[in-house]
Amino acid sequence: MKKLTIREMVLPGKRVLTRVDYNVPTDDKGNITDDARIRATLPTLEHILKNNGKLILMSHLGRPKGKDDKLKLDKAAAALQKVLGRTVTKLDDCIGLHIEKAVSKMKEGEIILLENLRFYAQEEANDDDFSKKLAFLGDLYVNDAFACSHRAHASIVGVTKYLKSGAGFLLAKEIEYLSKLTESPETPYVAILGGAKVSDKIGVIENLIDKVNTIIIGGGMAYTFLKAQGKNIGSSKLEKDKIELAGKILESARNHKVEIVLPVDHLVADHAETKARIRVEKSEIPNGWMGVDIGPETVKLFGEKLKGAKTVVWNGPLGIFEIDKFAEGTHSVAASLISSGATTVVGGGDTAAAMAKFGLTDKFAHVSTGGGASLEFLEGKELPGIAALTNI
Repeated sequence: MKKLTIREMVLPGKRVLTRVDYNVPTDDKGNITDDARIRATLPTLEHILKNNGKLILMSHLGRPKGKDDKLKLDKAAAALQKVLGRTVTKLDDCIGLHIEKAVSKMKEGEIILLENLRFYAQEEANDDDFSKKLAFLGDLYVNDAFACSHRAHASIVGVTKYLKSGAGFLLAKEIEYLSKLTESPETPYVAILGGAKVSDKIGVIENLIDKVNTIIIGGGMAYTFLKAQGKNIGSSKLEKDKIELAGKILESARNHKVEIVLPVDHLVADHAETKARIRVEKSEIPNGWMGVDIGPETVKLFGEKLKGAKTVVWNGPLGIFEIDKFAEGTHSVAASLISSGATTVVGGGDTAAAMAKFGLTDKFAHVSTGGGASLEFLEGKELPGIAALTNI
């Protein structure tokens, strides 16, 4: 079912209630350390303003338990004002008579940012009364918060019962690229799966196993697969209760004629810290050492498997990239991927953070803004925030 997007909405003079994801990383003093999520919403905001809409923004920040001054959205408002080049009025609440009064006085082209939605428990509970109060502020609703769209919250799902609802440009782009991966990928199709846990990727593997040609596995989850093959992994990351499942996945891949590629050598350390002793081990990892990144032969192997690929999806880093000396495997495979010429979609969360660290975000066809949301989409699940949008 095709969903309404901002392109089809008549915006002049309308109060456009827009859900964004300004849950940005901050330092100990509450200063924003990365404004990428704010910048990602600019095409949608500029479109609304250019078309003489009245822009009312909603977001959450962190996981407050009640009102928390450290999690107010004042600095998000300041950051948005800086990158947008327009005045942003930040209100001290998200519902209430004084909020309704402020919104009623808005002129075309003006911008209001409401206070942190999660200051109210009713937001995450998808409370109907709270949803009505939010919806009362707008004439139209736009969802541009893909990273939150796997949550059935009031500002994501509840408000759509009361307003015509469409996808912003960011959400529409996520749907477009992720749908290609699950519905009509160009082959050869390769999936790169990393990160810490097999359990996080089970649904993705099960949904992609009959669509991909090759699955490359690295990161912490690779050690559970290697253990399932009977190999020694030292003190590397291991999900003991998933060893049998890893074996079944390997068998399922063989049955589907899908090649699974695992690391053939490893960068190992005596502990996962910057000052650790490191060395390269082939095949197996001795006791007392842990795998912290893929080794140089594995980098070459993974690079070879990417040659000729037409579509690649990557979810999960291949080592502990946050520590520079354990980041080379992830960085090298990213470089191989860029030079492969494949249409590449990078999953959100840690993978997106790694690409940002390496300054490579703009080198890929699409880098998802949602970690959990992109995983659930790739698992074939229907995201509540997308399902709730108006059908056309």
